[in-house]
Amino acid sequence: MRKPFAGSDGKQAALLISPEAPYPPVGGGALRAASMTEYLGRRYDLDLVLFREPGGPDPASSLPPGLARRVLVVPLPYHSRGVAARAARNLWRMLRSRPPLNDRFEGFGAAVRAFVEGRRYDVAVLEHFWTAAYLEEVAPCTDQVVLDLHNVESALYRSYAATARRHERWMFRQFHEACLAKERKWLPVFDLLLAASDHDAERLKDLSPVSRIEVVPNTIPFVPQPGVAADQAIVFSGNLRYRPNLDAARFFREQVWPSLREKWPALVWRIVGKNPEAVRRFVDGDDRIQLVGPVEDAVGVLARAQVAVAPILAGSGTRVKILEAWAAGRAVVSTSLGAEGLGAEHAKHLLIADGNQDFAEAVSSLLKSNSLRQQLGSCGRHLFETRFTWGAAWSRLEEIGI
Repeated sequence: MRKPFAGSDGKQAALLISPEAPYPPVGGGALRAASMTEYLGRRYDLDLVLFREPGGPDPASSLPPGLARRVLVVPLPYHSRGVAARAARNLWRMLRSRPPLNDRFEGFGAAVRAFVEGRRYDVAVLEHFWTAAYLEEVAPCTDQVVLDLHNVESALYRSYAATARRHERWMFRQFHEACLAKERKWLPVFDLLLAASDHDAERLKDLSPVSRIEVVPNTIPFVPQPGVAADQAIVFSGNLRYRPNLDAARFFREQVWPSLREKWPALVWRIVGKNPEAVRRFVDGDDRIQLVGPVEDAVGVLARAQVAVAPILAGSGTRVKILEAWAAGRAVVSTSLGAEGLGAEHAKHLLIADGNQDFAEAVSSLLKSNSLRQQLGSCGRHLFETRFTWGAAWSRLEEIGI
């Protein structure tokens, strides 16, 4: 248990390693990492290890002033995003039984070791399973090492294998097995594992029965509900290069949107989020699909649509896109998997629909009924305010003893 806060002269020290830049806090992974960064930075003298993609912005430059004491930015090697290059990398990873993102972010132990040399930390938090191997560098100088698991990676790849196109299934099964092996190696040796939901906590318990596991939900900063009118539009948001979002957008475009488009002649579908080029190839040519791209105020943009959709077919963790829609006071239609881990009730906080026809009918029922949209939006907003703000997450971290 951490000692009580003792003021600026008596602060203890913390270390955070994050493969995703916490700032700007856009997207689920960045928002969770930013919440942890803010929490630690306000209570500890905080050192950060961040990673930088070639040609990308310096993640240290976006940090709020005074939040971190020291920052190490690790430059990542260049990786071509071309289809042939990605295929070659993944083949090499399969041959070595190395999950892609572990392979991407591991291997910089010497830089991390030099950064922490001569330091003593009361707590170190490693974001994502992708950084688990840095336990070897930080454990000798840290009293408590925490692994913050945004997803359970083996479950994520298993879900990919179940929903992928036939030529990709074998690859995802291989990565599922590689993740299992790594999880069984690394999870038991951390002092504490953080899960994003009760569902993920159960999965982690199966993988590592000896571990201490606590649930800290995904959250977003508190924002007032936007006072804007909604257009006759539906909206989907997220990092569009992230495979569950890419697959969800493709599924909706091919199997749900055509019937909605025909039934509602004035309806517009907005797609909001970074990396819009990932979905452009299957949404171009339809003038009623608006590919908005990244925005600074996701909640404000979501509030301008009548219904938010989360047609998620694969994944782990919980969906920040639903939290943002609830913050906007908007009704949500989600698959069962999309709503997993949020503790939301069907027909109270959102509508749950699986399969293309049921999903389209659920969206139509909301477009028809202003009162049902308002009821779901109001209940979702209340759930956001009581469970899914950064303040709620920070209270939970205090309770756990970080």
